[in-house]
Amino acid sequence: MPPQLPHAEPGTPDTRGPLRYIWWLVRCQPGRVLRGGLIGTAWMLGLSVRPYLVARAIDDGLRPGDRRALLWWVAAIVVAGTALAYLGIMRHRTMTFVREDASARSAGVLLRHLSRIGAVLPRRLAAGEVATVGGADIINTSAVLTMTGPGVGAVIAYGFVAFVLWSVSPLLAVFVLLGVPAVVLVIGPLLRRLERVESGYRHQQGLLTTRAADIVAGLRVLAGVGGRGLFARRYAERSQRLLAEGYRVGAVNSWIEALTIAIPGLFLAAVVWLAARMASAGDITIGQMVAVYGYVAVLIVPVWFLLEGGYQLIRGRVAARRIVALLNLTPDEAGPPSPVDGTATEAGPDHPADLHDPDSGLTVPAGRLLAVAADDPAEAVVLADRLGRFVASDVTWGGVPLTRMALDEVRARILVADHDSYLFAGTLREILRGRADLSDTDRRAALRTASAEDVLDAHPDGLAMPVSTRARTLSGGQRQRVRLARALLVEPDVLILIDPTSAVDAHTEARIAQRLGAARAGRTTVVMTSSPLLLGRADLVAHLRQGRIVAVGSHVELLDRDPGYRALVSRDDASVGIHGSLR
Repeated sequence: MPPQLPHAEPGTPDTRGPLRYIWWLVRCQPGRVLRGGLIGTAWMLGLSVRPYLVARAIDDGLRPGDRRALLWWVAAIVVAGTALAYLGIMRHRTMTFVREDASARSAGVLLRHLSRIGAVLPRRLAAGEVATVGGADIINTSAVLTMTGPGVGAVIAYGFVAFVLWSVSPLLAVFVLLGVPAVVLVIGPLLRRLERVESGYRHQQGLLTTRAADIVAGLRVLAGVGGRGLFARRYAERSQRLLAEGYRVGAVNSWIEALTIAIPGLFLAAVVWLAARMASAGDITIGQMVAVYGYVAVLIVPVWFLLEGGYQLIRGRVAARRIVALLNLTPDEAGPPSPVDGTATEAGPDHPADLHDPDSGLTVPAGRLLAVAADDPAEAVVLADRLGRFVASDVTWGGVPLTRMALDEVRARILVADHDSYLFAGTLREILRGRADLSDTDRRAALRTASAEDVLDAHPDGLAMPVSTRARTLSGGQRQRVRLARALLVEPDVLILIDPTSAVDAHTEARIAQRLGAARAGRTTVVMTSSPLLLGRADLVAHLRQGRIVAVGSHVELLDRDPGYRALVSRDDASVGIHGSLR
């Protein structure tokens, strides 16, 4: 049985602001939050019951010498303590469920949104930022929901203790009522400063995480060109800046933590001193003085929860702001037509059709293998994005504008396969997913077309071989060939390959060039490359210069009549520039 998700449908979050997002998390589980608030309130009020019982035991039992009354009040104290322990367990249990539910729901909406925006994400947000939001920021946001349980209970308990103290001494009650707001006034500026430094720290942390991921991903390449030390030093320098920012955050945190402990303690000492003077003057009884001490000692707990809640609210607000910023990322204008603009989607061609890009003048003939050789590799990537509708353009397919088609249909029928696309962890069989009726024979055929049989033969488990995240256990060339096999298995109507052989040797590249045409016979294929081996096997070659197609023909024809193409293919760096992989 497949694992069950915590929330199959996490809901629609309120992204109008960080506090609205937190309130949405609360509204998603009203029953559990209400139960946590009731239990937290009962627990907080229970803390203030025991001082009252102790006072009665002293005044009614101990001072008059009434042993029977003393035993009754002691029994009541034991019962109250047992009930309080149970309430404490249930409070912690309920609030843990509240936080975990909020974390799972935030993770669900983030994952769903990231899958929707797709190609927009790398252009808008660094990978480290996404990792930080998906980790620490989700946890910090969920921690704010603790305020719905003991936080609410703390406010009620604070008012209850003040009411009880009023029955003992109005002076003490006024002192308590004015004391706690004074504590908040002292802590408030520190909380605001914490929000500022925490925001800066989180941003720099995301950038450093991105740098670390880039270094790890390119470690072999960096070692090969002698750049490992250079990037290590740059990482160390940025890490030192983050460390300095962390010290600033830590300094504010330490003051808040210290004042959270010290101020309630000083407050307790002041109230006890005042109560002791009133008892010595005969204004209150000894039992009442003990009760006052108990009430104020108990009051430290809700005061601490209030201060801790304010601290968590600041951190959670910073974290929720980052979550909301990510959730507010929208797909590019290449998305489907808006239902409110009065337009309707059109179906794509039901037969092989030409793909035409007016911006470059390129026409991709239906059912043919077209190679595009670009003087500037970046221009080839831009062209691929237009053909695959990852950016807004006037590209048509069979006369139908791509922007008029439903985006789901475009994604299902036109595939842009990057040579460095992500490989998730799993078995080789799981990575090579395509059609629903895919068989192992199909997978082996695709691996053969991609000249990746060595990946399969090198492991005794065959297709069941485990592959780590990003397939780091494979060489760069093996990873690229596995990606090519995965793209072939999808069998889209139009397959656009971006430099699919940049990491393989010439012999392997020749085999791929020979087999690719046969594997895609009758279907439209576009290969962005400057490799003579692939260009020579293409049905048609288009030369892209400064964003425009300047020549179209066979590989041999362009070598004969296009000097710029000849220089590009022969790797004449003096005429064309340095050409590497397209991505």
